[in-house]
Amino acid sequence: MKRGRDAQPLSRIEWVHRDDLHANGYNPNHVAKPELELLKVSILEDGWTQPIVARPDGEIVDGFHRWTCSGDPRLYALTDGYVPVVRLEPPATGDQMLSTIRHNRARGEHGVLPMAAIVRRLRDEEGLTVEEVMVRCGMEREEVTRLYDRGGMTERGTVGKAEFSKGWTPTR
Repeated sequence: MKRGRDAQPLSRIEWVHRDDLHANGYNPNHVAKPELELLKVSILEDGWTQPIVARPDGEIVDGFHRWTCSGDPRLYALTDGYVPVVRLEPPATGDQMLSTIRHNRARGEHGVLPMAAIVRRLRDEEGLTVEEVMVRCGMEREEVTRLYDRGGMTERGTVGKAEFSKGWTPTR
């Protein structure tokens, strides 16, 4: 266990040219094309907010998709092809693979109802158009529409009622 701020890999972020990094041969993570495009939008709008994690020899432990996106001419131009990197020195390949899995799995997944609440807020309170939500969240129109509708579904069915109707109660 690394204790103290100075001992943390994040304290040693360096800007490395993307050509000095390379993929590992085992990453089980796959990102679909729409999400890859969303990652590009994220970096273009927010900048580089997460470093790529690599071994000293440039083999990527985590951040393969950020590295892939960095080859897009628009992202490349942001930093002249340089990407933020944190170096790890896992003692063995097995430890490196475990690190990759931990990084991938720790991100979790989005729940439908919390996403519906976010879409509803973006539209109703923040004033974004459907098109803005589509582009900036990497969603299709139908997904925005369904999430927006879902965000108000529970309130709509219970307006003026203390509880759900008997039709919602299982008899067995």
